[in-house]
Amino acid sequence: MSKKLQGTVVSNKMKDTVVVLVERFVKHPKYDKFIKRSKKFKAHDAGNTKSIGDKVEIIETKPISKDKHFIVGK
Repeated sequence: MSKKLQGTVVSNKMKDTVVVLVERFVKHPKYDKFIKRSKKFKAHDAGNTKSIGDKVEIIETKPISKDKHFIVGK
């Protein structure tokens, strides 16, 4: 089953590629406080249809390039 993540587009300057910032909350094991963790993923966006600030869903797929292994969903 492929991984699905939701995030915000932070860059669309590359051809057919967007950078998506995915944030998640994790509980600290010792202090029981929730901490926000974030990571950026490159995703394939054919035709550069998304703009900065858009909320998107990215879906894991076979590697498209060296560090791009997600595509933009609906």
